Amino acid sequence: MKVVLPDNSELELPAGATGLDAARAIGPKLAEQAVLVRIDGRVQDVRLPLADGEKIQFLTTRDKLDPDALSVLRHSSAHLLAEAVTRLYPGVKLAIGPPIENGFYYDFDFPEPIREEDLEKIQAEIDRELAEGREWSRREISRDEAKELFAPDPYKLELIDTAEGDISLYTQGNFTDLCRGPHLQDSKPIKALKLTGLAGAYWRGDEHNKQLTRIYGTAFFDPKDLDAHLERLEQARERDHRRLGTQLDLFHLEDHSPGSPFWHPKGMVIWNELEDLRRSENLRRGYLEVKTPLLYDEQTYETSGHLQNYEENIFWVHSHGESDRRMALKPMNCPGHMLLFGSRLRSYKDLPIRFAESSTLHRDEKGGTLHGLLRVKHVTQDDAHIFVTPEQIEDEIFGCLDYASYLYDLFGMSARFELSTRPEKKLGTDEEWDFTEGALRAALERRGIDYDLNEGDGAFYGPKIDLHMTDVLGRSWQMGTIQLDSQMPQRFGLTYQGADNEEHHPYVVHRALLGSLERFMGILIEHYAGAFPFWLAPVQVRVLPVGESHFPAAQDLTQRLREAGYRAESAEPTETIGKRIRAAELEKIPVTIVYGDRESDESLAVRERGGEQSTLSLEDLLARLATL
Repeated sequence: MKVVLPDNSELELPAGATGLDAARAIGPKLAEQAVLVRIDGRVQDVRLPLADGEKIQFLTTRDKLDPDALSVLRHSSAHLLAEAVTRLYPGVKLAIGPPIENGFYYDFDFPEPIREEDLEKIQAEIDRELAEGREWSRREISRDEAKELFAPDPYKLELIDTAEGDISLYTQGNFTDLCRGPHLQDSKPIKALKLTGLAGAYWRGDEHNKQLTRIYGTAFFDPKDLDAHLERLEQARERDHRRLGTQLDLFHLEDHSPGSPFWHPKGMVIWNELEDLRRSENLRRGYLEVKTPLLYDEQTYETSGHLQNYEENIFWVHSHGESDRRMALKPMNCPGHMLLFGSRLRSYKDLPIRFAESSTLHRDEKGGTLHGLLRVKHVTQDDAHIFVTPEQIEDEIFGCLDYASYLYDLFGMSARFELSTRPEKKLGTDEEWDFTEGALRAALERRGIDYDLNEGDGAFYGPKIDLHMTDVLGRSWQMGTIQLDSQMPQRFGLTYQGADNEEHHPYVVHRALLGSLERFMGILIEHYAGAFPFWLAPVQVRVLPVGESHFPAAQDLTQRLREAGYRAESAEPTETIGKRIRAAELEKIPVTIVYGDRESDESLAVRERGGEQSTLSLEDLLARLATL
C-alpha cells in the first residue's frame, strides 16, 4: 500500500497501516507530535487505517493555532472534564461533549445542581489528571455490547440507538466514553486548559427535553494563546450588549414578552438614526417605501412555501370571527411584497421595481436559543425585494453589493462573503437553481470578490450571498443577505408584459443589508463598547453646571445647542462636579461642557470623550461639533 505525502513523494506501508504507522515510518519525532491526519480536506484520527493512494498531511503540536489541531485538543479536553466530573459527582449522567469554535463543552445531568463556585473544584481535578498524564486508546464494539456497557446512562443509550455505522469508544485512565473521535494520543500537548462557565442546555437542543448543565471550557497548546484568549473574553464581557444596554439605559428584556426588547428613549435615538440612514439611502438608490400587513391567512404561506418549509417558526393566531381560517403573523416580508407586485399589471418598462420595508416580523425562536438582541422573536429587517427581468439581475446584485459595502464601511466593519447553494429541501428544479446559483456566482466573480462556498445552506426558494461582518474584536457575525428567487414569483402567479408582448415571470432579489435591526443594534453596542460615534450617540453633548447659580446659563447653552441640531442635555447639580464628570465618562458622552463662574459664550470648558480638553468659544464649539 502507498500513500502520498505533501511533497508528492510516496510512502510504502503494509496493508491496514494507520496514520500513526505512517508517522513512525517517517520519523520518531513526527510520531510523537502527530495529533491528526488530514486527507483531502477531512481529518482522521491517527489510530485509524489509511487507504491506498490517499494524499496525507500530518497536523502536529507545532500547528498550535490550526483549527483542526485545536479541535482535537479540545475534544480530548472535554473527555478530561467528563472524567473529572464522574469522579467528583457519583451518579452523574453524561450526555455529549464536543469541541466548538473557541473551546469545548460537556453536558451533564447532575443528581444535585452545581454552581459557578464548583468549577474551581472540577478544574483542580482536571489539573491533577494532567499532572498524572493520560493516554487515549480507541476500540470498536457492537451495538449490543455498547448498550450493555452504558446501560445506566439514558443519554448514551439514545446516542447508540441513533448512531450510524460502528460504535467506537475512547478510554483514558479508568474512564471510557462513547465517541467517534478523533483524539490526541496522550495529554502531553494540553499545556493550557481552563473551565470558563456554566449554562443550561436542553438535551439535543429540544426545549421539550430535560434541561442539562453545560460546562464550558477552552484549551490551547501554548499558555500564551490561552492568556490572549482570556483577554479577548474579558473584553467581550466588558462589551456585552446586555450589560451595556442596562448601563446606558438603551433597552431591556422582560419575561412578559420573551425575545422582544423594550426600547428606552436613548435606545430609540440610535434606532431612529439607523432608520433615517436606511430611508435616505434607499431614496437615493431608487427604492420605493411600502407597508404591508402583519397578518396573513394560511393559504398565503402555503403559496409562498413558508408553510411547508418554515412552519415551526411561525406564530399562529386564532381569529374569533373566522374560526375555520387560520391566520399567522408574518415571519418575512416577501409574501406581502409578492401580493403588492401582483396587485396591478406590470410592464418590462416598469422594472426594476425596488420595494423597501422596515416592518415588524415575528419568528417563534425556541427559548433556549434566545440571546439578548442577537436572537429574538420580534424582528425588524431593513428589507427589500427587487423585481427584475433576467437581463437586470446582475446590475441589481452589483447595486446590492455596493450598498452593503457603503454601510459596512460607515461602521468601520469589514465584510466576508459566502455563497450558499441549494438545500436538500428546496422549491423548483435543478435547472432553475443552476441559473440562479450561476447568476450570484458570476456577480461575485465579476466584481472580484473572494467568497466561501457554503453548500446546501441556501433558502428553500433560492441561493444567497450571505455577508458576514467582523467587529473590533475580530468576531464574525452573519448580517446581510442577498438572495435570488425564481420560485415565489411563479407560485404567486406574478408576471410582466415583455417587449415581445408576452407574459413573463420576474425574478426577485431578496435583500437585507443590516439584517435584523435588533441584532445589528446588539452588534453595534459591542463593536463600539457603548462609545458610539458622535452621529449615533443618544446624548451628544452634556452641559454640567458647577453650582445652582450656573444652571440657568447651562440651560440656555443647552437650548442653543439643540437649536443647532445637536442632542444636548443639562440637569440641576445634585452631585459634586467630579462625580458628574465621571458619570458622563461612564455613560460615554462624546462631549461634556463644564459651566461655572469663568465660562461664557466666549470661553467654554470642553471635554471630549477620551480625555482631550480645550477652551472654545460657542462659535468654535459649533464648528468643532460639525466635524465629529
